[in-house]
Amino acid sequence: MIISMYSTHQNSKNLKKHKQSIWITILRILLACVFIFSGLAKAVDPVASGIKMDEYFTSFGMGFMHPFSLWLGIIMNIVEFTLGFMLLFRIRVRLTMLGYLLFMTFFFFLTAWLAVAEHLEVYYGFVFGVVKDCGCFGQAIAMSNLETFLKNVLLLIFVLIVFANSKSIPDIRLTLLGQWLFAFIGGGLVLLLQSYCLNNLPLIDFSHWKKGTDIVEIFIEKPAQIDILFLYQNEKGEEKLLSMEEMTNITETIPNFYETYNYIERIDSVISEAIHPKVSGFSMLDNQGRDFADIYLNKEIVCLLFMHDLDEVNEKAMASEQLKNRIADCKNNNIDFVAITNSPFDEIDKFIKNYNITFPIYLNPIDPVKGPFIVRDAIRSNPGLIVLKNGVVAEKRGWRRF
Repeated sequence: MIISMYSTHQNSKNLKKHKQSIWITILRILLACVFIFSGLAKAVDPVASGIKMDEYFTSFGMGFMHPFSLWLGIIMNIVEFTLGFMLLFRIRVRLTMLGYLLFMTFFFFLTAWLAVAEHLEVYYGFVFGVVKDCGCFGQAIAMSNLETFLKNVLLLIFVLIVFANSKSIPDIRLTLLGQWLFAFIGGGLVLLLQSYCLNNLPLIDFSHWKKGTDIVEIFIEKPAQIDILFLYQNEKGEEKLLSMEEMTNITETIPNFYETYNYIERIDSVISEAIHPKVSGFSMLDNQGRDFADIYLNKEIVCLLFMHDLDEVNEKAMASEQLKNRIADCKNNNIDFVAITNSPFDEIDKFIKNYNITFPIYLNPIDPVKGPFIVRDAIRSNPGLIVLKNGVVAEKRGWRRF
């Protein structure tokens, strides 16, 4: 009887350990998948990672770090993906979980400050220049600072649980050298992915300018359609309600109309309300302040060369035969070839003289800190070419693929 009771107690203990082991495994895989997805979501667009890094540096008054933003973004993506890769395949679990703990602790305090600072900005008028979108999942998933902080609280709890039980998680059955080689393979894969996307364009395009997108619907305001009618009345009290078109031809049917009828009032009726653009701030201004955005985006076909910062435009691209040939082809086929930049008019004038530019360059003015960074975010290449057909993105090329 005593043996039976002892056996039952042992079975209960083993069952409890088994259940605990299943939960730890689930949490381990969940944490691994979150880090892998987060790393990949940013790795497909490493330029965006550099931009987000730069936004953080600007927000914290560390503008001197601007030259390193891109490389730090790339390194962070590699670290994040590699940690997830190592945890998924149980490579050096204890060390990996220490990396998770350090990573999540840092971002827990960072996002806590961002959430508090944004609250103070919105409700109490403080000005911190807080980054509004953390960028933790790149452009794939946008999250507010508060949402990001709450997400990090939950992840940190999971990390602490798995870290506390990391000794019970066996490492993969490989030698120490084999484990590190396996980890380096994971990091190398995401490095190669970022290298490809840097030399071309993002493998997955999360921008508003991805192929097949109707740009007019996103950036151009559609004015309200109004039906205008004019009410006239003669001495007998007879009324006539005329449209604009009828007004132009009324004297043909009633030659003495204006002698016998008096104008009473104009009646406007709204057929359809104005549709505001989904994204505001896109314009193409010339040096006289005229906006050509509506004209060019609605053309049957137009080639737009995006150069968000003229100081950083690739010189090899501007001097390439491919670009010259593309411009010549557009000219021969009566297709408009125009450029758009965020750089001011004095820099545009210098740029035109330096490169003997023969096509117009229009300005999209922005706040250098707040944006909106429409030109910069349209294409991850400086310069980059986008071809629109009836307002829809038909072609998109980085300068290496002109």
